[in-house]
Amino acid sequence: MSTSCFDREDETFIVLVNHEAQYSIWPHWKAVPGGWTAVDGVKGDKKTVLDYVEAQWTDMRPKSLRDWMAAQQSQQQPDNASA
Repeated sequence: MSTSCFDREDETFIVLVNHEAQYSIWPHWKAVPGGWTAVDGVKGDKKTVLDYVEAQWTDMRPKSLRDWMAAQQSQQQPDNASA
């Protein structure tokens, strides 16, 4: 039975991020898939990169949803200047 490279603890990984500010770990030797960008300077064993992702990716909502929700909230707030 073969083990996926993602399941291996001795693999070297990099961290990827997409346009929605979502993170993933990726084997360093595999081509970065379209739509993803490698995070500069982040490379190491699985625990190291997962710790980085956990520290950086604190809001699991896609960026477009966060932006939309922020816009909705700002539209609902009363305008204090006209009071």
